[in-house]
Amino acid sequence: MPDSPVFKSQFLLAAPSSGSGKTTLTLGLLRALARRGLAVQPFKCGPDYLDTHHHSQAAGRPSLNLDLFMASPAHTQASYARYTHAADVAVVEGVMGLFDGADRMQGSSAAVAELLDLPVILVVNAKAMAYSVAPLLFGFKHFYPGIRLVGAIFNFVNTASHYQFLQEACADVGVEALGYLPSRPEFAIPSRHLGLSIAAEVQQEAVVEALADVLPQTVDLARLLALTSQAAPAFTPGVSEEVLPTPATRPRIAVARDAAFTFTYLRNLQVLAEVGEIIYFSPLNDAALPPGTDLLYLPGGYPELFAEALSQNTSMRASLAAYCAAGGAVYAECGGLMYLGQHILDAQGQAFPMVGALPCATSMEDAKLTLGYRTVEWKGLVIKGHEFHYSRLADRGLTPEPARITSAKGADVPAQLYRRGNVLASYVHLYWGDNRGFVEELLGLARSAGR
Repeated sequence: MPDSPVFKSQFLLAAPSSGSGKTTLTLGLLRALARRGLAVQPFKCGPDYLDTHHHSQAAGRPSLNLDLFMASPAHTQASYARYTHAADVAVVEGVMGLFDGADRMQGSSAAVAELLDLPVILVVNAKAMAYSVAPLLFGFKHFYPGIRLVGAIFNFVNTASHYQFLQEACADVGVEALGYLPSRPEFAIPSRHLGLSIAAEVQQEAVVEALADVLPQTVDLARLLALTSQAAPAFTPGVSEEVLPTPATRPRIAVARDAAFTFTYLRNLQVLAEVGEIIYFSPLNDAALPPGTDLLYLPGGYPELFAEALSQNTSMRASLAAYCAAGGAVYAECGGLMYLGQHILDAQGQAFPMVGALPCATSMEDAKLTLGYRTVEWKGLVIKGHEFHYSRLADRGLTPEPARITSAKGADVPAQLYRRGNVLASYVHLYWGDNRGFVEELLGLARSAGR
């Protein structure tokens, strides 16, 4: 007979729009639940890697992205089941508004909730709203029958009388009011562009602790857990997704990881770990590339915030330049591309020399956000990812690869995949956790270099 299902609390925190405070509430809930001795598994809808980092800090467990544009439904279900299995509670933070997707509601938080059969808790900014929240809740509850909106938590509520209006609205709509978060200066989340510096981390930790202190007083955590308890998805430990064949000699894969290079996906790193030995290193603090490196991965991050320190580490820059010149296999994305260029020009116009392995430079002057999902067609592969950067590229001789890069709606975009020797670079952050053919191509580069 099959094993009886295991019931545990699982829910998706969504909002009518960005700016409703769902990230603030998510971080507070993760820490408050963890303080109860629960193993809390965080997830994030969409491609964001900053929120997953802060989730991990708040919950004490690595957070995973659930993205239905970059990954298949089967991969998303498998990732969710695998990481929920060992947890007591699964908390999924939505992205943007509940129904906002790459194309209408395609890939939206609602689509993730439907795929994983997760109850939805709506986080509502009630600062300038009272009983009028009723039609808003009614609309979100009934707009799409594929989701279950079961509860609401209100943000920016400072008095019991204000919350009473909101409770009455919930009762009339059939959505349970689970509590509220007051508006306080100590709940202000640090600027996202502070990077993951020590100062920013200390400030973030203070916010999370303050939230976890207050939330149990204003949100009914016990009722939240009971309301969202349901059978967990089946998962059999030891039965993993298909993995790439492991070479007889495992390649050494050097991955940059420090305050300047932080934008990685856990599932990407897991694929690399399946086919090789990952050695993490710091372009900020280490003197040279790890010896015997067969493949180098330079992920995105904040090199512009650490341009002076990166520039001053001349021995590391020389080590990387020599590796690239000798035909070393490299994949550099966004911040990694910036680092391999000739220099980074900061917002004040000061130039900081970088590795110099690529004939380009990047500038933060007149910074403008480039943002959006991307589909990359290259060598018969279709790889998904996204762009998120403020810098501009000064192309002084980069050679584009024969690849087509399009937006979520299929329109051509300016982004390119560049190649110089065995160095591949792009502004696009790729997700290969569900597309291992790209890793095979990277390993092919390493083999062609005789490494």
